[in-house]
Amino acid sequence: MIDLHTHTTASDGTYSPEQLVRAAKEAGLEALAITDHDTFSGYEEARPVAASLGLELICGIELSTKMPVPGRPHGKSVHLLGYFPIKPPSDELHEWIAHLQASRRDRNLRLAARLRELNLEVTLEDATAVGGSMTGRPHFARVLMEKGYVSSLQEAFDKYLDESAEAYVDREEPTLAEGIRRIADGGGVPSIAHPIRLGRRTPQQEEDLIRQMSKMGLQAVEAYHSDHGPRELERYQLLARRYGLAVTGGTDFHGDNKPDVKLGTGRDNNVTVPNKVLDRLKQLARG
Repeated sequence: MIDLHTHTTASDGTYSPEQLVRAAKEAGLEALAITDHDTFSGYEEARPVAASLGLELICGIELSTKMPVPGRPHGKSVHLLGYFPIKPPSDELHEWIAHLQASRRDRNLRLAARLRELNLEVTLEDATAVGGSMTGRPHFARVLMEKGYVSSLQEAFDKYLDESAEAYVDREEPTLAEGIRRIADGGGVPSIAHPIRLGRRTPQQEEDLIRQMSKMGLQAVEAYHSDHGPRELERYQLLARRYGLAVTGGTDFHGDNKPDVKLGTGRDNNVTVPNKVLDRLKQLARG
């Protein structure tokens, strides 16, 4: 059993890197990928612990990118996974990631200001106390809930933080094409994350989008995911074969931030990622 999509406290998870690795070992996982948002720091912290436990740890990352969409001036947010199962990310990629982190910090300042404009007493310091150096919208959502402005994290996003909500502020994000190129040039394998969230209205529109991504250099599709039922799994496997893409998979584990998603097994045991998925990623990484 393997899980190639997880998050730690280095981004928006609630398990520290060490806690996540130990939980993975206890759950019987043979391999684990840490795919924190815009940072490799959780993976780096977890490496010695995983080695001591005999757990295969895969370096990964999840990037927020933008793809142009008619009628949406800022484009649509598309999450992109990058995997580095053979060699570490290049120095150039690390430098670029540092630039993305600076953009995130600027967005957080503007988001806190926007919330105060709406008479919500939420400061950047409040959110940073929850999220640390990689504070993001989930941490603002938790502050909103803790202060009683909303009753759940989902309500925080629906009312204030989603792209169409009244407190949303945009941040500098790479285009999807640039994200794919940066990961590939940095020695990794780019995979689209949870494709069910692409929001295409029809299966044909969704397929057209994945075909466009393959032309950009995308190498894989996340077919196994906690949001995917049997029909979605079959569909994304089919699309991967049709466009010469590998499949990836993981639970998208966030700890208490997604309490219904269990490490290694997803929602109600709906995720079972076969070892051959990781074998294929290694083949791609070797070129």
